[in-house]
Amino acid sequence: MSAHAATLTIDHHHDPTTSTGIPNKKLLMWAFLASDCMFFGALISTHLIYRLHPPAGGLDPKVVFSPELTSFSTFILLMSSLMMALAVTAIQKGNLKSCRWSLLATIYFGLIFLGCQVYEFNHFVFEKKMTLSNSLLGTTFYTLTGTHGTHVAIGVLWLGLMYVRSFKIAEQPSWLPRQLLHAVTLLATLVLSLKVTLGLVHALQGESTFGGAMGHFFGAEFLFLALALIGYGALFWFARPRGPVQFTEVNAIDVESMGLYWHFVDIVWIVIFTAVYLLEYI
Repeated sequence: MSAHAATLTIDHHHDPTTSTGIPNKKLLMWAFLASDCMFFGALISTHLIYRLHPPAGGLDPKVVFSPELTSFSTFILLMSSLMMALAVTAIQKGNLKSCRWSLLATIYFGLIFLGCQVYEFNHFVFEKKMTLSNSLLGTTFYTLTGTHGTHVAIGVLWLGLMYVRSFKIAEQPSWLPRQLLHAVTLLATLVLSLKVTLGLVHALQGESTFGGAMGHFFGAEFLFLALALIGYGALFWFARPRGPVQFTEVNAIDVESMGLYWHFVDIVWIVIFTAVYLLEYI
């Protein structure tokens, strides 16, 4: 490599134009995560303090919690962190196609986690009779895990917008309407997919036979399934090549900043899973 080419090599971890040598976007993200770490620390500490001194007649977490489902959702979230790391590596190498697929995989894993959490909350409220206001366990549990779920939802939205942004054509003046339509289509398709998946789970649980479950599923979810398939077709249409894009390895710092947020959310969940679920069985 010539000396001139070496000077043009992008350093994704350091920015010599800043006084700290760290890219401003990354420094801002670290500052935000530091404050968020204290916020989650307060919520986790509150839950643990109340669990050390539970009120008389309170709900038994071993009766309420479902460690099998939560273990599955934890595994899914950890796999999403792997896909996020692959997306960062891909864009740093200029492999935009691989970055897009990794972003989509991260989005879908995040949605599966949120679907598991929605199903779990629904089960706790209607089957186990644990609400936000009828027990101290419910108050601390829903506040802590609900806040984390909100962070995951924000991350999924951010990932979706970044995925759509990667299709912006260079030197295209009227890109905003198309990108907005692409973003709305992506988010609507993902929500419909989550709705159909939850409907399938409920059908399998509510019917004694597989045939009966499938009949109930298609009868109740046919419209949503059809809309989701139309949405996927529209996404393939939006993703077709239309020329050179502006999203290149120069934008790797944006994906890396998103990666820092997503990895933080995953690490926080590992702490929550240990403190809220696993400690009850030790």
